[in-house]
Amino acid sequence: MTLVKQALIAVVVSLGLFGGQAIADEFAIPDNTEKSTSTPVDPVEVVKSAKLPPGFQLSLVAAEPDVRNPIAMTLDERGRLWVAENYSWAGGGAGGFNGDIRDRILIFEDTNGDGTLDKRSVFWDQAYKLTSIEIGDGGVWAICLPHLLFIPDRDRDDVPDGEPVVVLDGFDSSKGVSHTPANGLKWGPDGWLYGRHGILATSRVGKPGASDSQRFAINTGVWRYHPTRDVAEPVMHGMTNSWGFDFDQHGEMFVINTVIGHLWHVIPGAHTERMFGIDINPHSYQLLKQVADHVHWDEGEAWADVRKGITDKTSAAGGGHAHIGLMIYQGDNWPAEYRNRLYTLNLHGLRINTEYLKRSGAGYAATHGPDICFMEDPWFRGMELLTGPDGGVYLADWSDTGECHDHDGVHRSSGRIYKLTYGEPERIAPFDLQKQSTNQLIALLAHRNTWWARQARRLLTNRAATMMSQEELKTLHAALKESFGETSDPIVRIRLLETIATTAGADESWWIEQLAAEDEYQRSAALKFLVDLTTQADATPSAAVLQTLRQSAANDPSGLVQLHLASALQRLPVDLRWEITQQLAQRDEYATDAVLPLMIWYGIEPAITRDSTQALALLEKSKIPLLTELVARRMTLEIERNPGAVDQMLALAANGKRRAPESVIRGMAAALNGWQKATAPKHWAEVAQKYGQASDVEIRNHVQSLSVVFGDGRALDEIRLIVTNNQLPAEARRSALRSLLVSRPADYVPTLVQLLDDPAMMVAALRGLAQYDDPSIPAKILARVSKYDAAARAEMIQTLAARPSSARSLLDAVQAKRIAASEISAFQARQIASLENEELTSDLIRLWGDVRVSAAEKRALIDSFKEKLSPKVLAQADLSAGRALFQKTCASCHVLYGQGRLLGPDLTGSNRKNIDYLLENVIDPSASVGADFRTVVIAMDDGRVLNGVIGELNERTLTLKSAQESITLDRQEIEEMKTSKVSLMPEGQLQKLSDEETRNLIAYLMSTVQAPLPPE
Repeated sequence: MTLVKQALIAVVVSLGLFGGQAIADEFAIPDNTEKSTSTPVDPVEVVKSAKLPPGFQLSLVAAEPDVRNPIAMTLDERGRLWVAENYSWAGGGAGGFNGDIRDRILIFEDTNGDGTLDKRSVFWDQAYKLTSIEIGDGGVWAICLPHLLFIPDRDRDDVPDGEPVVVLDGFDSSKGVSHTPANGLKWGPDGWLYGRHGILATSRVGKPGASDSQRFAINTGVWRYHPTRDVAEPVMHGMTNSWGFDFDQHGEMFVINTVIGHLWHVIPGAHTERMFGIDINPHSYQLLKQVADHVHWDEGEAWADVRKGITDKTSAAGGGHAHIGLMIYQGDNWPAEYRNRLYTLNLHGLRINTEYLKRSGAGYAATHGPDICFMEDPWFRGMELLTGPDGGVYLADWSDTGECHDHDGVHRSSGRIYKLTYGEPERIAPFDLQKQSTNQLIALLAHRNTWWARQARRLLTNRAATMMSQEELKTLHAALKESFGETSDPIVRIRLLETIATTAGADESWWIEQLAAEDEYQRSAALKFLVDLTTQADATPSAAVLQTLRQSAANDPSGLVQLHLASALQRLPVDLRWEITQQLAQRDEYATDAVLPLMIWYGIEPAITRDSTQALALLEKSKIPLLTELVARRMTLEIERNPGAVDQMLALAANGKRRAPESVIRGMAAALNGWQKATAPKHWAEVAQKYGQASDVEIRNHVQSLSVVFGDGRALDEIRLIVTNNQLPAEARRSALRSLLVSRPADYVPTLVQLLDDPAMMVAALRGLAQYDDPSIPAKILARVSKYDAAARAEMIQTLAARPSSARSLLDAVQAKRIAASEISAFQARQIASLENEELTSDLIRLWGDVRVSAAEKRALIDSFKEKLSPKVLAQADLSAGRALFQKTCASCHVLYGQGRLLGPDLTGSNRKNIDYLLENVIDPSASVGADFRTVVIAMDDGRVLNGVIGELNERTLTLKSAQESITLDRQEIEEMKTSKVSLMPEGQLQKLSDEETRNLIAYLMSTVQAPLPPE
């Protein structure tokens, strides 16, 4: 076996052979499928060439063949490094994992304390679809999809005691999950084992044999499992594909992410922004934004641009959109100024990003600090950062090309682990914390390096749960509380609180006392542990606990405490949430906070429809405009089932104070968006009269729209006059038309046809005509084809493609050369094909081309385009012309250099330099598409057939997003809805372009700087 010796000042590689490794020798390393002919840089050269801050040293801990494809790492109570090797990953292009290939778990150990990991062992080589490991409770925890496993090793001889135990199952690992499945095991300071989940599937997780009702759903976010209570639950829903989290010195959790934002504060019960799809709760309404005040790429680019190469601006911003691993440094080797900063590995930037965390409002904010540890190896694919017992930081390097989508195959024969230290860390003799006494472990809770404190807490927690008598437990808890009383160090006090909680060392009265602490972090921690203790197994907290929570909600000055109170609402029985919510809502210190109003909303939302009297009382008392708006929105959705409550709400609005009336109107407008008709509440006329002429244009427009839904004849007449008055601002007229068309007046087709001759209104009129199934409309639209500008021509085609009869007129116009076939976009061609009319499809193929291409044809097309688009050819491209093509063909869905529409992925921060990746995604966009991003085909009762993806969905309406528009539909008007297996992005984009156009577009997509638009 080859061993790579760690060198702290100079790079030294020591080769030696060790016996007793037969199990490793028998493990067959699967073949590489990597297409690239390049090879990873020699690890010794990587160490030499790394760019580090002054005084820092990078050393090599292990490399191939001793370690390959390290997907995860952890450390045990002996300071030994455990590494999960994953060989079964087959790449996104191959649909994720190869279930026939096995993975394994390795142990690296320093046997003599000289700083070198000189012993390597194989713990288990029968793992499958392995994504994560953690040590604790007498064994190894491992995610082997679709399972969370526990592999017992209670005698700690590094040989499994028996077969793994399936603790949880249901984590989706089907072919559709082409990357970022369940991952990321890590012990929390509360005794829970935390994990993460990506966006490409919805898993239903539970204990083996559990019914569907006994499982929880998660499709992107954070989850956790408690080993003593044997329960699992979701923690936070949202983000995109996360692969890293950690806890700060106060026990607050932060998680890293890709594409849409990179950093979130993990608040139990939160719902954050996500890249695509619908939040798990259709009534979340608004989702939390990231806490970072920046992104790590040039916002003038699209997120995927980094795949083409890193521009100077993106490099200065941080290197790109993809982040892996997260560590909040709390060790004792790096200089003090690096402590408590957050670090994450930037995949495309080949570096470590730095974030400064700070309290902001009720939560946190993060600013970008100076990046560190720049790697010169283009194969560097950092997977994890891990602080060790000497304060040095281990870095796992998967060592491959590509990214998680991995269309270029997998390189299975390389992998590295580095270590980043400041100078030479203090050598530590071999140790075993399991052999430490209880008092020795309690003393370690005050260690400056939090690694020791975390290990001590975990061991004490396990002893308390499995090994101690009642007398020993009393002694433990007394010692912990004595230390808590003696120390004045606020961080050590937090650690002691955590350990008292995880060892079940205090009752509710003791935790209530801690809520009087001066330090807001101690109060927040005590609050979390009090709620956790008193709500276990869905228990109802005592009257004393509820009174304490109400008092804290009313009086605690800390926004962080208020935030955790809002989070705690979701752990209480629904009917017991009102008084705490009202106390929080009556405080306006954080009324416009980015987090607190939404967390209050997420907690009280399930109660709104159960007790309208309490909901009205909350509306009357609320000093938080956003909370008022969301309560009004939820109540208004019940207008058919509980009209009296809506009318009472309007009575409050009519006599409202502060800005409550405007918030109620906003909520009502959002709730009834897409409705054609609803019975007008008794007090609507009073509200409409009072606010119909409000100075706020948004409120006036909402009153207009609601008046239409409520069938206010006078309002309808006024809106008709606005639409046709060409002396008014164009946007006011278009807004009025949108409001009017909600009711789809039967006599309005002639007016819409007249508006086709008005340049300011023609696009809006074309969109309106799409709602009418009138055989005279196609001819009237086509009669004006020469008058339309580019936007109107695109809207004309979209309108005509929505019905079989009008699509017939469209194709006839193409046949007659009145419209060029090239004007029909690939999306619109697929729209016509979805009408499922054989004659239309046949003519579409004849005039435009086939929208369906076989897998073999796609592969041939990719190879053909790659051959045509050689570096020499691309070098001759006109990037300005490519930009113009991008705006015409791509910008309706994608953002690039800050321009376009973010319906599909923002292309700025990705690896666009890779021609294989680019061609595969353009020619075969459905090869890897999340279930929530597949195209939905909807047949309306007015004859239209619509394509798009669902953006929002509730009991009455859905929002459909397409390349042309985002529209809210009344579900009562939908006759049929089918989900296809294809991406919203249609195929055939390049095939309709000339060789010159293709060259220009691809070269522009691969460019690293924005090109000017061509001259007019």
